[in-house]
Amino acid sequence: MRILILLISVLITLLVFVILYYIVKTKITAGNQVHQRLKDLGGGGERVIKSHADELSRIPFLDRTVLPLLYQAEKFLMKFAPSEIHATVEKKLMLAGKQGKWSVNRVITGWLLCQAVAMGVAIYLVSSDSFPFASGIMLMWSCLAVGALLPFAFLNSIIRKRQKAIEKQLPEVLDLLSVSVQAGLSFDGALRKITDRMTGPLIEEFHRMQQDVRMGSPRARALQAVAQRCDLEDMYLFITAVIQAERLGSSMGRTLISQADNMRERRKQKAKALALKAPVKMLFPLVLFIFPALFVVILVPPVFTILKSMGSLFK
Repeated sequence: MRILILLISVLITLLVFVILYYIVKTKITAGNQVHQRLKDLGGGGERVIKSHADELSRIPFLDRTVLPLLYQAEKFLMKFAPSEIHATVEKKLMLAGKQGKWSVNRVITGWLLCQAVAMGVAIYLVSSDSFPFASGIMLMWSCLAVGALLPFAFLNSIIRKRQKAIEKQLPEVLDLLSVSVQAGLSFDGALRKITDRMTGPLIEEFHRMQQDVRMGSPRARALQAVAQRCDLEDMYLFITAVIQAERLGSSMGRTLISQADNMRERRKQKAKALALKAPVKMLFPLVLFIFPALFVVILVPPVFTILKSMGSLFK
């Protein structure tokens, strides 16, 4: 019971720390910076500071004390992170659609904190109970592995959910694109109409692609970046077909129609594959939960009847 209470308290403390850190970083810091900028502009651009004490008094308390401590803690923890983890976390944030929203260093800091909490729980368990040496070492390694894999499991869950949403929305977007292009709009114009009227992760990626094109990036490179951020086979096929149609000068409308038909056919095939897998997946809960209940309902009354009759015979 003590171990469970300690584990719950440590997890609650870690959760409160992460929530406060997020609020300070995203809400309070941004508001203080905007307020300070408006205050400086309202004075007509005159930034005359009478003394060092006056300058410090103008800085909010959070900017003076809390944020520097958080930055120092994050900087200290980043020293213990492997050099290869930065690229891995950056790629996963890109696939999760959190690039620019979540800081890579912040995610790595949370990953290190999870390992530290898991190791602390393992040390407490080993020191409080009489564990053999080998069992204690295995428990510590197991807790460390759980603490290291838990943040990545959370990111992978977000990635899978986002990819499923993109995969579900892609055929509808392709149908609208093909209809709009056949009606006389260009590919960019049709895409702009769709992004103005729809929402979703795929629409966000196309909106970002349009921003990249407006900033001067070639459309082919912007489309390839969309495929890399989605990391789906259907998206790679669609982007490759659009780029080839643009380079070869073929009809964009026919290309979009064929791609929409192919996406619908692939979606039907995936649905059929999932339907064929359903009986196999239902076998395990059937054997583990339904069959034992049926055996109890069917066999227990005859067993009691037989035992009762045997007891009467022996009497």
